[in-house]
Amino acid sequence: MVIKNASYVISSPSWQKCPAPDRPEYAFIGRSNVGKSSLINMLCQRQSLAKTSSTPGKTQMINHFAIESSKKEKAPKYSWYLVDLPGYGYAKVAQKSRKAWSKMIEDYISGRENLMQLFVLIDGRHKPQAIDLEFVMALGHWQIPFTLVYTKTDKEMPSVVERNIGFFLEQLRSSWQFLPQVIITSATKKVGREEILELIGNYNEKYEEDQTRFK
Repeated sequence: MVIKNASYVISSPSWQKCPAPDRPEYAFIGRSNVGKSSLINMLCQRQSLAKTSSTPGKTQMINHFAIESSKKEKAPKYSWYLVDLPGYGYAKVAQKSRKAWSKMIEDYISGRENLMQLFVLIDGRHKPQAIDLEFVMALGHWQIPFTLVYTKTDKEMPSVVERNIGFFLEQLRSSWQFLPQVIITSATKKVGREEILELIGNYNEKYEEDQTRFK
C-alpha cells in the first residue's frame, strides 16, 4: 500500500461526536506507553502525525486521521480513517478519569458502525499483563474483530518476544476456539508496516465491494 496523504481531522470526547461514518475505519489501542503514536507515525510515514510523549496517558480523546492510499503508485485511491484511541490502564490517572476513558472506549468500540478492525498493541518485551488479557477477553465477548500488534520488539531478544507471545496465546487458547492474528512490529526498524497496511488494504477493498453491492 502507498500512503498518498495523512492528516489530522478531529479529537472527539465521545463516539457520537466522531466524524460521519462514511468510510472504513481502523483504530489503534493499547496500554499507555506501549508505543502507539510511534507506530501510527511509522505506518503513515509522517514523523509527527500522532503526538508522541514521554508522559503516559497523554491521549485522552478519540483522535481521527484522514488517510488516502492506493495499492500501487498509480492505482485508484481509497479514503479511510485511522483512529488513535486513549491508552488503558494508566494507574496514575485519577479513578474518575479512568472510568470516563473506559466508558468512552467501550462505547466507541461497540457503537462505531464503520470500525473494520481494532489493532490491540502489546509491548513485546513483557510477559502477558492481566489488563491486556482482560481487554482482549472483553473484545471476544463483544465480538469485535481485532488483531494483536506486538510493539518494541527490537528492544528484546527475538526468543523472548516469541515466548511472551506464546504465553499470551496460550491464555486465550483455554477459552477460544480461534486465535487472533498476530503482527510483530518495530516502529524504529519499520518492521510489520507492510503486514498491517496489507490487512487494511484488504478490508478497504471488501468495504468498497459491500458498498457497491448494497447501493
